[in-house]
Parts: sequence; C-alpha cells; structure tokens
Amino acid sequence: MGLTKQYLRYVASAVFGVIGSQKANISYVTLRGGERGRYVAVAACEHVFIWDVRKGEKVLILQGQKHEVTFICPSPDGVHVAVGYEDGAVRIFSLLNGETNVSFNGHKSAVSIIQYDALGARLVTGSKDTDVIVWDVINESGLYRLKGHKDVVTQALFLKDKNLLVTCSKDSFVKWWDLDTQHCFKTLVGHRSEVWGMALLNRENRLLTGSADSELRAWDIRYLEQKAEGEPKVKKGKTLLDEDEDEDKQEEEDESLEDRILSCKKAGSILREARDRVVSLRTDTKNRIVACHGNDSVLELFTVLSEEEVQKKMTKKLKKAKKKAAKSQEETGEEAAEPVVEKMLKDEIIRLMNIKASAKIRWVDCLSCAGGELKVALLLQNNTVETYSLKTLDKTPTANKTARLTLGGHRTDVRTLAFSSDNLAVLSASGDTVKVWNRSTLQVIRTMACEYALCSLFVPGDRQIILGTKSGKLQIFELASGSLLETVDAHDGALWSLCLAPDQRAIVSGSADKTVKFWDFELIKDKESGQKRLTVKHTRTLQLEEDVLCVKFSPDHRLLAVSLLDCTVKVFYTDTLKFFLSLYGHKLPVLCLDISHDSTLIATGSADRNVKIWGLDFGDCHRSMFAHDDSVMFLQFVPKTHLFFTAGKDRKIKQWDADKFEHIQTLEGHHREVWCLAISPNGDHLVSSSHDKSLRLWERTREPIILEEEREMEREAEFEESMAKGDVPVVPGETQGEAAPAGKKTIETVKAAERIMEALEIYKAEARKMEDHKYACEHAGKEVVTESPSPQPSRYVLDVIKKVRSSELEVSLLVLPFPYIPELLQLFSSYIQQGLEVELVCRCLFFLLKIHFGQISSNQMLLSVIDELRTNTLSKVREIRDVMGFNSAALQFLQREIESKEDVMFFADATGKLEEKKKKRRKRERAILTIA
Repeated sequence: MGLTKQYLRYVASAVFGVIGSQKANISYVTLRGGERGRYVAVAACEHVFIWDVRKGEKVLILQGQKHEVTFICPSPDGVHVAVGYEDGAVRIFSLLNGETNVSFNGHKSAVSIIQYDALGARLVTGSKDTDVIVWDVINESGLYRLKGHKDVVTQALFLKDKNLLVTCSKDSFVKWWDLDTQHCFKTLVGHRSEVWGMALLNRENRLLTGSADSELRAWDIRYLEQKAEGEPKVKKGKTLLDEDEDEDKQEEEDESLEDRILSCKKAGSILREARDRVVSLRTDTKNRIVACHGNDSVLELFTVLSEEEVQKKMTKKLKKAKKKAAKSQEETGEEAAEPVVEKMLKDEIIRLMNIKASAKIRWVDCLSCAGGELKVALLLQNNTVETYSLKTLDKTPTANKTARLTLGGHRTDVRTLAFSSDNLAVLSASGDTVKVWNRSTLQVIRTMACEYALCSLFVPGDRQIILGTKSGKLQIFELASGSLLETVDAHDGALWSLCLAPDQRAIVSGSADKTVKFWDFELIKDKESGQKRLTVKHTRTLQLEEDVLCVKFSPDHRLLAVSLLDCTVKVFYTDTLKFFLSLYGHKLPVLCLDISHDSTLIATGSADRNVKIWGLDFGDCHRSMFAHDDSVMFLQFVPKTHLFFTAGKDRKIKQWDADKFEHIQTLEGHHREVWCLAISPNGDHLVSSSHDKSLRLWERTREPIILEEEREMEREAEFEESMAKGDVPVVPGETQGEAAPAGKKTIETVKAAERIMEALEIYKAEARKMEDHKYACEHAGKEVVTESPSPQPSRYVLDVIKKVRSSELEVSLLVLPFPYIPELLQLFSSYIQQGLEVELVCRCLFFLLKIHFGQISSNQMLLSVIDELRTNTLSKVREIRDVMGFNSAALQFLQREIESKEDVMFFADATGKLEEKKKKRRKRERAILTIA
C-alpha cells in the first residue's frame, strides 16, 4: 500500500529562557582549571547549564535525555559532576567535554540527594523511594542498597576517617550506618518533625541538623576507641575513652550495641531568625561556614570558631567574670567563690551575618577562597541566579553582590508568544517583562518592562509590538529603541485575546468585560519628539452577554469567531457584526480556537480536554477528539495546511490532521503545564512556553512520518516500560535485612540478559558443529582441521558479557534462567585457566554462586566444575595480587628515590608539611611582636 499523505516530523531543537530550574540545587564547579567560584552549575529542565557568573554567559551544557534534573553534585577533584534525575537515574558527566562517563540506575523515583566521599571513589544517593544506595564510581557498579527510612531521604554524608554514613529523612530520623556490615547501628530520634538538612562540623565531631522549626540542633559525636585484640569491647566498670573514669562508669554500664562505635548526644540549639522550616543547609568545603535559609529571601550565615578562637573567647569571659567577682567582693566585703565559666554552644557557633536576596531563595551553595573570602551563590524562585562575596575575617563583614543572571529568562511564566513575519524574531511576554529573541542564536535582542501580558502580536513591518494586559490595557512598544510608545485603556477587564486583521490595517481585542473592540492602526505626530509614531484608534464595539476568551478573524476577512464563557463559540459577519453561527457542544469554556487558511474549517480547544473541528459553512461538527489529559490551552493551524497543533496542561504538544481527524505526533519535553505556542509564518518552527519557565524551539525536518509505524513505536515503548516495571527476582538472603542489591531491573538489563542468552545459544550451536565435524573427521580417518582466523565461540560469549554496563551486570545475570548457568560456569572455568578478564569473570562467578547456591550445590554434575573453579580462581587471583603488590612496591621505591635525590616531598605529605611551616612562622612572628 503506497503512502497517501506524507507528514513531516517536528523535533526538539533547543531549550532557552530558563536560567535555573527550581527542582534541583545550585553548585559551584571548576571548569578546565579555571578560577574557583567563577562557574556555577544549575539544572535547566532535563539539562545542566554551566554559567560563567562573571560574564553572565552559558559556557557548557550537559545534555539530558527526557527526565528532569533533581540534584547536582560535583566530584572532589572538580573534573566530574554527578547528576540525579526524576526517574531515579544518576549520570556522571565530565566537565572537560560534557560527555557522560558513567550511568547508574537503582532508584524507583526521583533522586533527592547525591554525595561523594572524600576520595571521590564512592557515591551515595538518596531518593523519594526512601532508599539509600552506595555506588562504586571506579568499578561503575552498585555496592548495596540501605533500607530503613520511611520517607524522602534529604541528606547523606560520608565520614572521612571512618567507614560510616549518616543520613536524614522527612521521617524525622537521623540514621548512622556502618558500611562494613551494611546495617544501621544508631537512630537519632530528637526531632519532632521532618529533618530537611544536615552538616558535619569541627572535623566531624559535631553534627548540625535543620528541621521544620526555627532551631538548628547540634549533636556532639564521640568516636569510641577499639579495644586491644582479644579483649571484649564492653566491660562493666571499664571505660573505652581516655577520659575521667568515674564520670563515664555509669554510661559504660548502660552502653548498648550502637554505642560501641560512637555516641551522639545533643549539645544544644542555635536559633534562626526565620520561623519556617529549613529549606536548605550548606557548609563550605572547610566546614567553617554554615549557610541556611527558609522559604523567604533571607540567607543566614553562621561561622564555626576553631578551638584556639574558642579558647581565647573563654579566657576573655573568665577575665571579665573575675573582675566582676573582685568588684562585688570590694563592695560587700565577703569573700566570693572562684568564678567558673561554662563553654556554651553559642560560644562555638556564632552568627556571621544575613544576606537579603532580591526574591525568595530556593537553593544555596558557598565556597571559601583565599584570604578569608566567602563566595555565595543563590538560586532564586523567580528564575534568577545571584552571587555574593564577603570577607569573613572582617569584624563587621558586608556582602557585596557580584553578579545577577536575569537576562536569559523571565521572572514569571511566559503567557504569550508571537513570531515576526520574517520568521527570525520571537516575542515572549510574562508578568513583568517582554523579551524579543533571535530565533537562530537564541539570544535576547530586547528586554522591556511591561504589565502582566496575556496576548501579543507583531505590528506589520515588525518594528512595533502590541501587548494585551491583565488590567485591560493595550501597550505599544517600539523595538528599535525598546521604549513604550503608548498605553491605551482598552477594556475594563482582562484582555484575553488579540488578532490581526487579514488586511493588516487593524486589530481586534476580546476581553472579560464582555466586549470585542476593533482598532485601526494610525500614525500620529509625537508631541515630544515631533516625529510620527504608531497608535491605535477605536472604531467599533461588539457587546456580548458573556466574557470573551478568544477572538479570531477568518483569513478571508468575512467572519469573526468569538469564544465565550458560556462554552459556546459565536460567529459574526465582520462588516455588519450580524450573528451568523453558534457552535455549541463543549462542556467547558473554549480556551482557544483557530480558522484554517482557506476559511473552511474552525478548530476549538476546550477545558473539557476535547478538540472539535467544525465546518464554517453550516457550523456542523465534523469530529470531536479527546486531545489531552487536561485542559487544552492553545491551538493553531500550520500556515497553508489543514494540520494544527494543540498544547495542554498535560505537558504535551500534539499535531493533528483536520481532514482525516488523525493524531500525527506528540512533542514531549516540557515538565509542567504548557501555556501557549506560536508557529512561524513558514511553518518550519514552533515555539512553546511552560510553567517550568522554559521556552522550547521545535524544528520541522525532512523526515516523513508514517502513522502505522508511529503507533507501533508507541506500543513498543509502552510494552518495554511495563516490562521494566515488572517484579525483580528475589535474591536469596539479600532482601530480608536492611541491605539489598543496588541495581534495578530496567529495559537495558533485560536486553543485556537476552544478549547473553543469545550468545550462549550461538556458542552451544557452534560447539555442537565443531563436535560433529571432529566426529566426522575421526570416523573418516581424516585429520581434524580447525579454522584458526575465526574467533572461538567461547570468546564471543566473553565479549558479550564485557559489553554489558558494569552498573547493570548483576541485575542482567539475575534475570538469566538457571538452565544457562551450568554452561556459563564451565566457560568461566576455561576463561580463568586462560587468564582472560579474571576480575570480571570472578565478579560474575561469585554473584551467580550466591544467587543459585542451593541449585548448584545440589547438582552432582557441577561438583567437578566448582572444584576446578575453586582451584583455578584462587591461584589466578593470588597471581594478579602479587603482580599488583610488586608494582606498588616498585612505585613506592621510585618515589623514595626521587625524594632523596631532589629533596622534595610528594603529594599530601608536602601540603601537610607546608601548613606546619606556616603555623610555626606565624607563632614566631607573634612571639616577636609580643616581646617588642
């Protein structure tokens, strides 16, 4: 069957207008060895934008796929950034080229927190599915899943010197995890509501938690020393700490299992000025500055004093107390007791200052730089990024605003879009500004302040634009100068719709004041400049019984269609304004409508989620189609065709054929309600705006769409999604406790398992052929000839396993049916004997032995294979370990040789020694000054 009609595909071209999405945090990054504190990473829907705050330019885009970004975390070395998505995936990007290095898929819902350990070798992620997963970044695989929280995980932190993890959640608990045994050994229950943020201070001896009240709670952490080998860890009457035995004796007797690792007791609270919940709580890299904020525009900064500074403060306090005691002794004549000054929490953590941002703060990040400078980056709720700088060493520090990124987007949602007649400029207007963009470069050409805009259009000639506002005014702007020419009080209610007359000499406006007004363009002489400027002159008014929601001229200028609040569309003659037709059938008001280029069809989109196509000759309804899962917000015909696009609150844009009443394609990309769209006059481009603050450009390609294939692809996608959501096979002995496997069954893991099964089938067939060939040759008395150039079938199976992603390997093996396992174990034995990919094979082997232990151990045929594997594996692993140990010893020897020759220290030792030298020099200088 030949193609009767060919449709061309529209594809996503670019995302612009969004500076930073509210769902994910903001983070400082270092780019290509550049200056610290110059670049910030923010989410932009499914992408991550790296902004140069000094220039206000976008320097790098980390391309996402489909789902929205929910968290960003740069690695400690500054080379990579981990990005969490709404579907639970985590991808690690390189900041050198913007490409994805590693992908992890383990969570069932949005990632809420990501944190690296000190070395950057492990990654911990928390999610809305309440699970915490620890990932091995180097091996690109999941280590384990920790279960215990009952609500969204809000923070997770590794401890540097101990193999411990601390997590907090909206279930009001803070949990301590021992990563050696993968169990929770302590739960803090001192919060009455959700724990929203957490930070480690004072070399990880203090924990600070932020909850849903105005307190920041501080907790003292004491790590208990290990006993000598062979001695029990807990004995009544014996202490584990080198402190006063008498004080700790009672505690020691009551010590429970979790207190053998550490004790965590409340040390006090710091009061915030804000009364609402903590939205985010961040510290700088040195854990000296704490930044926290609520749902308002004030950022509160606290500084954590060092031990020396606290000691000086306490000495001053003691001196004051002694003076006060001596003075009271002189006055009363009685001998006073020796004054005692207790160390309070407020002596250690003091308020630094407050920063007032220009709008409500959504996320914060801070960075300590040289000379005691603190840089603070704020992501605001109005699509703005602000950065501040302050000197923390000053007695009264002041915050200086260093940058504000506003040009690249609107502060509020874009409610109207329009294309210029030459297809090159795009107009977007929001609640406070109107911007004109260059379509090819996506750069802002003009930004002008306006009232709340609801509709807009370019005046013929593209030199002026007209906006209809929520207050019922018409605002006329000149693009060359970016100035407001005139504001006309057009209506008494919201001006919902504007339409240019087909002769391009007039416009019509429809408003909530139940009137439709006609306006002619005029040139008048400006009193101030003396030059001619554009204005509009009111000529006619059409009074109606209901609020007007949308007006549209027919292209032949014969008819005017008006949609009303009573769910009907009235059609009038343009010249006489006499009533012609009433289109009724929608159950809710018609929010949008358009008339085809030949004035034969009118399409209407309603809040009842339906689109109806009517004939303009008799007003008959040709077809009613269920278009969207929510209100249809915008509808427009593609110029010179009977194809039209609709946009809905269900986040989708759809293309339809008004002749065949068929759905052609769906454009998915927006993450919130789509408010409006505009099609270029030549039909090659489409711009849409959404509640997610983004503007998206879509481009018509030369690729044809065949509807049958399109429906088939949709069905396949639905099937794959449902298959991936199926139940994951239970791993024996794994899902019972707090720890579980990290991986998740996805369509990729299912496909990988199918590829392994297919490879094993091919191997079996080839092995059978070789056996038959060998038998035939032996039977005929001929010499057995093997074709050496072709690779062995067994090597093909290993190549297929190697191509499986490291993070998906375990789950892929989990899906494999048991009949394939004996063959695979025999292959593993041969691989290890030959020394092929020993590490990978051992990983697969141990996992298969763990999950199929019962069946393998009870199978007599596999006993010899397992025994052979045991012998070969031990010898090969020992051999590899010896080689690595030899290489490591050789490298250490070379390091010592270089150090002794050149008298230099390497790496961490050198930095530590340098710090010690600086401290000694400062002490010497202070001593000289004191003597002087």
